[in-house]
Amino acid sequence: MKNNLWNILKKELRELFRDKKSLAMMLVIPIFIPLLVIGMSALFESQMNVDTKEYNKIGFNYELSETEKQIAKEMDIDIVENTTKKLKGKYEEGKINLYITKKDNHYTIHSNSSDASTYASNLMETYFNTYKEILQQESLSKQKINPEEILNIITVEEKIVEEDNFFASYIKNYAFLFIIMAITVSATYPATDTTAGERERGTLETLLTFPMKSKDIIIGKFLGVTVSSIITGILSLVLAVISLFLTKDMFTIYEGVNTMYSLSSIIYAILVIITYSFFISGLCIAIASTSKTFKEAQSALTPLTFISLFPGMIAFMVGITTTPLISVIPFLNFTTIFTDITAGNINILHITLMIISTIIYISIVLYYIIKQYKSERVLFAK
Repeated sequence: MKNNLWNILKKELRELFRDKKSLAMMLVIPIFIPLLVIGMSALFESQMNVDTKEYNKIGFNYELSETEKQIAKEMDIDIVENTTKKLKGKYEEGKINLYITKKDNHYTIHSNSSDASTYASNLMETYFNTYKEILQQESLSKQKINPEEILNIITVEEKIVEEDNFFASYIKNYAFLFIIMAITVSATYPATDTTAGERERGTLETLLTFPMKSKDIIIGKFLGVTVSSIITGILSLVLAVISLFLTKDMFTIYEGVNTMYSLSSIIYAILVIITYSFFISGLCIAIASTSKTFKEAQSALTPLTFISLFPGMIAFMVGITTTPLISVIPFLNFTTIFTDITAGNINILHITLMIISTIIYISIVLYYIIKQYKSERVLFAK
């Protein structure tokens, strides 16, 4: 049995490394990881370093006091005073970024959800907080009360313990989502070629005439696809680590923060990648085995790429955390556990549940495939 299994595995790996398309899937797709990391870093950089002049044109439907004018000058706000109607027209024409209306002591900020208006709204919130603090100080001083004793009744100190930051965490997690997708894509082609492809070429029927069990054939093919997936995953992770190392010096948004994975994070990330590679390889072979032609198998496996990506993406965007239940849910568990790993929250229970549940899923899938291959009616159906 071991010799038969080893011979099948050698055959699959030999064909895998000889096939240009399989090599392209396995080795070329990970190259997009650095492009993703650098591209997202550049995007964040551009958003963080927006010139104030792009959103500082603010309309006011009232005459500003000298105090307000001084604050506006210090904050580089371009003041546009006019009536509400004319300010609204200027805003709609894009000549101002937002406008302020005042009734008694009530101020209203008029804007929309565009990027420029969002920046301008944040600018005006800072402006009004500054103005309100000055008015409070003046009011307390008139009542012969020390403003410091009232306004600074408590002090707040921010002490940042984490070396990571939002941008680094965001990019690390999205890089891993892309690694998951790369592994899935890498598994689909060899899984299709070794099942539906061999059936279409007629070589599978010849292989089954050899004195070996169907179980050896299936497990050999499964391990061959898994090796391809693991290579893609490890290569993608290596490129992600290199990319994060390079972006630290390329972009100012990472100044003073640690963009790298820790050694323990890398080790556990590799464990997650290997576990996922086994899972997705078995699933791809199971789906492709039921297809009669190579093209039919490709069509059947195409949705799997999106299925592997979207649960993790939604979990990351919504902020779903890992629980024992989520640890056994396919696709979702790999992403949430990796997010915990990169954050330094390594939970052995969750990782163990992920591995055990994956072994169970793979066992069920392999049992199904072996059963299918034992049935000549299913195997050679036209």
